[in-house]
Amino acid sequence: MAREIITIQAGQAGNQIGENFWNMLLPEHGLDYNGMYHGTDPLQLARVETYFSEVNAGSTAKYVPRSVQIDLEAGVCDRIRSGPTGALFRPDTFITGEGGAGNNWAKGFYTDGAELVDSIMDVLRKQSEPCDALQGFQIIHSLGGGTGAGLGCLLLSKLREEYPDRMLATFSILPSPKVSETVVEPYNALLSVHQLVENSDMTICIDNEALYDITTRALKVKSPTFDNLNSVISQVMCGVSTSLRFPGQLNGDLRKLCLNLIPFPRLHFLAPSYAPLYDPKAQVFQRVSVPDLTSALFDRKNLLVACEPRFGRFLTAATIFRGKISSQEAESTVHQLQQKNSHLFVEWIPDNVSVTLCSVPPVGHKQSATCLANTTAIQELFTRSLSQFTAMYKRGAFMHWYIGEGMDTLEFSEAESNTHDLVNEYQQYQEATADPEEEVEYEQASEHDQSAVSEL
Repeated sequence: MAREIITIQAGQAGNQIGENFWNMLLPEHGLDYNGMYHGTDPLQLARVETYFSEVNAGSTAKYVPRSVQIDLEAGVCDRIRSGPTGALFRPDTFITGEGGAGNNWAKGFYTDGAELVDSIMDVLRKQSEPCDALQGFQIIHSLGGGTGAGLGCLLLSKLREEYPDRMLATFSILPSPKVSETVVEPYNALLSVHQLVENSDMTICIDNEALYDITTRALKVKSPTFDNLNSVISQVMCGVSTSLRFPGQLNGDLRKLCLNLIPFPRLHFLAPSYAPLYDPKAQVFQRVSVPDLTSALFDRKNLLVACEPRFGRFLTAATIFRGKISSQEAESTVHQLQQKNSHLFVEWIPDNVSVTLCSVPPVGHKQSATCLANTTAIQELFTRSLSQFTAMYKRGAFMHWYIGEGMDTLEFSEAESNTHDLVNEYQQYQEATADPEEEVEYEQASEHDQSAVSEL
């Protein structure tokens, strides 16, 4: 039985990445742009229902993505409709507004977005009702703009209310350290993080600067376009969802992934990495072995987010290998890497790197690997946005645009303090040790607390 996932593409970035993701997913399942099956491998259809629903188009079966495309301006959705994948999606799953959010988080969350949210929830209900065992939702959005950030966060809170026991995963594009798309990015990003901390189960963080670095350095593209960046993100999305889409030796689903990756509910921000990354022309000259893949996964150069893992420690990590790889080889290689770099992994979570295997490789490759890491180094992203946010917020710069849409200044200070707390939590667990003396102190403190409670 398929465990279905519904994809929500919000805003310009979300829809462009989503389009690329479906383009990559189709050949993996042997489907064409009309959703018709032309494959030869029975594994391709074994769990195709996770992301696609089957409809009968005459005598043959057609596979339609379980997806909703949302934007507050029609431009990007119209381009998808008229593009090669236009015939793939249901026409009623395109929901667009008129005016656009104009990079204003409050427009997406409070005014223009709030007008659309009921019709979006109706479409999501229609998508979820035929599902046998809905696993959850995945939202693709950017945190720097108005629609993806504002409306994306509003949808998250509505989904949390209506589907409290379903998993909510997000692929979130964070502002880059040096490359800025808009001036108010720090406001939009921190207001979004404030919502993501409370409502998301798993947030996979990606940023444009790390993607630019990968495409120019590893893929040898001199002047990368958004298409180049989106294809790298799509490779990671396909890698993460492999264990959900194909039967493997060690299977996983969203809930299993979250259970193994998230030791504390607020610390669910993950850093993705992918291997192998190289110039397509050099493919013939590349040797890919399991040790090469494993060391590349934990290398700073292969991370899709601009943070330095050596400055933090890994709480947990999940590795997903694709292709003909023996489980014993994968597990021993991961274990050796952990032993060699033991100072980078917290010692109070033993065996904190999980291994998932799938025998179906990506199209055009023999082997590949994806990693999701829960590392304390990710606090860099929040510290960076926080300092930019505080600098503008102190002077009240650009605030009138948000207050004009009905926002309260209190929300800004709440978002600021919530992000501050999040950074402190990461720092606290980075410094925590499995020191026996500390444990004794902890036990004494808990005994003291219990006796104080009993006295009351």
